[in-house]
Amino acid sequence: MESKFGLVNVWLQGDWVTRSVALLLLGMSLASWIVIVVKAIDLFRYRRLAGGAEPFWHSADFAEGLAKLGPPADNPFRQLAVEGREAAAHVRHREGTARTELHDALDVSDWVTRCLRNCIDEFTARLSSGLAILASVGSTAPFIGLFGTVWGIYHALLAIGTSGQSTIDKVAGPIGEALIMTALGLAVAIPAVLGYNALVRGNKSILNGLNSFAHD
Repeated sequence: MESKFGLVNVWLQGDWVTRSVALLLLGMSLASWIVIVVKAIDLFRYRRLAGGAEPFWHSADFAEGLAKLGPPADNPFRQLAVEGREAAAHVRHREGTARTELHDALDVSDWVTRCLRNCIDEFTARLSSGLAILASVGSTAPFIGLFGTVWGIYHALLAIGTSGQSTIDKVAGPIGEALIMTALGLAVAIPAVLGYNALVRGNKSILNGLNSFAHD
């Protein structure tokens, strides 16, 4: 015998508000998991690339060092090394020429530091992309689910009052179905919060390694 209660019944018996809340929570959950999976894959790849930072300094020349840093595609350590080389080459190129721009007044140390810092800042922004989605989902999903519960309980009580049947079996079903929305909100928010915290810790580890490489 098919049950008259459950998620399917919530969808079939709910109005457009209940269905909108359910679809919104589903969309937020999908967005969260996509961000978590994509960013986790990126973190594993960056950690593997970080292993080439130490062998870089034991290379015979710059070209060999770049090869040890790994492939050029989206490699922050390789980009940082190339940026440092280009910054130093720029300073050597302008030596003996007239200073026509403000940044030409910087000495080699300040100029290279500035270029490396800009490179790290750009990578930090790219590394942090998507985390705002997890933070938003983690903070709003429980309240969206709670709104769906309040709306469902309100309409369930109206229906019970109209029918005139207030026995426990008539009350428990609709109220329990309404509480499902709160559970769904928590089911969406908890992975988003845990994923956000894990990714922030992972990003911090990668950035510490990148800053150490830039320092060296």
